[in-house]
Amino acid sequence: MDQSRIKNILEKISLVKIAVYGDFCLDSYWVMDERGSEVSIETGLQAQAVARHYYTPGGAGNVVANLSALKPAAIKVIGAVGDDMQGRELTSQLNALRADTSALFIQKADFNTYSYLKRLVDGREEPRIDFGVYNERSIDTDQLILDALEASLQQYDALIFNQQVTGSINNESFIEKANILFAKYPDKIVMLDSRHFNDRFKNTFLKANDKEIASLTGLQVSPGENVPVVDVKKYGKEVYDKSQKPVFVTCGERGIIAFDDHGYHEVQGLQLKNKLDTVGAGDTAISAIALCLAAGISPAEAAIFGNFAAGVTVQKLYTTGTANAEEILNISNEPDYIYNADLAENERSAVYVPDTEFELCAPEVLEKLGHIRYAVFDHDGTISSLRQGWEEIMEPVMMKSILGDHYETIDSATFHKVLAHCKEFIHKTTGIQTIYQMEGLVNLVREFGYVPEDKILDKFQYKEIYNDGLMEMVNKRMAKLASGELGQEDYTLKGAVAFLHELKERGVTMYLASGTDADDVRNEAEMLGYADLFDGGIYGALKDYTKFSKKMIIEKIIRDNNLRGNELAVFGDGPDEIREGRRAGGVSVGITSNEVQRFGHNPAKRPRLVKAGAQLLIPDFSQYKKLVTLLFQENVNYADA
Repeated sequence: MDQSRIKNILEKISLVKIAVYGDFCLDSYWVMDERGSEVSIETGLQAQAVARHYYTPGGAGNVVANLSALKPAAIKVIGAVGDDMQGRELTSQLNALRADTSALFIQKADFNTYSYLKRLVDGREEPRIDFGVYNERSIDTDQLILDALEASLQQYDALIFNQQVTGSINNESFIEKANILFAKYPDKIVMLDSRHFNDRFKNTFLKANDKEIASLTGLQVSPGENVPVVDVKKYGKEVYDKSQKPVFVTCGERGIIAFDDHGYHEVQGLQLKNKLDTVGAGDTAISAIALCLAAGISPAEAAIFGNFAAGVTVQKLYTTGTANAEEILNISNEPDYIYNADLAENERSAVYVPDTEFELCAPEVLEKLGHIRYAVFDHDGTISSLRQGWEEIMEPVMMKSILGDHYETIDSATFHKVLAHCKEFIHKTTGIQTIYQMEGLVNLVREFGYVPEDKILDKFQYKEIYNDGLMEMVNKRMAKLASGELGQEDYTLKGAVAFLHELKERGVTMYLASGTDADDVRNEAEMLGYADLFDGGIYGALKDYTKFSKKMIIEKIIRDNNLRGNELAVFGDGPDEIREGRRAGGVSVGITSNEVQRFGHNPAKRPRLVKAGAQLLIPDFSQYKKLVTLLFQENVNYADA
């Protein structure tokens, strides 16, 4: 979906009038700080100090916040609150979101406003404190809500019916009467998202997650288990066939699948490098999807738009965030998608090219082979192992930068928590320019807060610290290479150089593109004896880092040579080059290299390469003759290779 279409959808949304029924909650965040605590004189107990506190609409209130961010023509709130300060604060916040709260009814007896108190200690959320769990909504309140639901079905373009709190619908008669209303207005869009009653409401569109859609077909899925996408497609179709109303299934990082009378429409999840918080992502998705449908957008496009909106909010930490027009336009501009998420997490599902170690992640790539004229190679971990171990150098640099003066004294639990964040960050950013990794490091230093603001370095200073450590290791290896103690075969992957020569013989123009500084890449390629094979050029990071990226190189190759996608192959062990090769329509070959022994498979690399879009995975180039046969579709028997 291009930017002009996104803008067109946003314009249509601005004319929509939408109503929201649901469990309106107030989320309370208390940021605790033990430095301000004291022992109570009266009780002798340790007090807990709150450094700051803030409040946001939760539950159906977060749906309203997400709707408001996209600026429809009108929003109507339908539900109940208690006669308490939480209810007053919630109502005030909903009014500030430009919502009509005249149908947010106050029940004085047996009802407390749903509220969730979340204490944050050192960036971690402590066990919640819940208000309203013993509520009993009265028959009178139910009738007020039903009357408001009918009025909204008459006056608004769509209704979101959002039920999330256990026991929030306590009268069977409410379900019966709501179904009578939905049957009375069968052409109205009623988008159902119910944690406990998805099977009880009729004549509704449905938003469910993968586990909920499975349960609607009679299956029970454990909380930590993902339902495979292939099964989601089957279950979603069953539910649609029964209801004949569009169904939308959210699958976390695996995206959204929409079902309608045209079949299913699969929207891939987004590759996001930042730290993520998935709380509220479902609210964002249903809000965006419902607005699209009310604006006359097809279910397929509504799912795409909803996927972008959810991709915005999961990057907002410690709050149930929203996605506005500008943010959706930004994230939809050349997005990075997650491919084959189920396959990435389950190596047992791998399919191999017969008589080879080549995993075929995307069988359709076989139809593209036989036309390769240009090839782009990453360097480190793909051809060269000179920089093997860079992660072990970056890791302590990040740890010392984040913890600062606390590095030697921080408690073990916190140390390992920070270490886990560093490892995850390195894992996600493998293959991109070092300067962008250091840009991310600056953000992490600031986020953890152990280093005073005036002592935080900039990305160039952190890069210098890292490069000093890295080059000390690389220079020692280069010295052994120069002295003859070790040779080319000791610092290259098995069969890599021989494979380059095979491509050269077939007239393939080759490019070397690395996130390492350009001068270092050229020097190392020359020392290893294959620089001359890259007649297309050797590229690396520049002082003006905005003027180089693997994406730029690949786009330039395609543009300058007027290529069709299947004429370009991209080889690499990092997600960056694999992703860009796939985006360009080329053949993306991931290298799951074990850089320590320079041959064999490193299982840690496989998931990120599969998700980045690798169509073919190889452990190394030891079977380079079979690889050439496959890529060029040459009529050579594998047994002879």
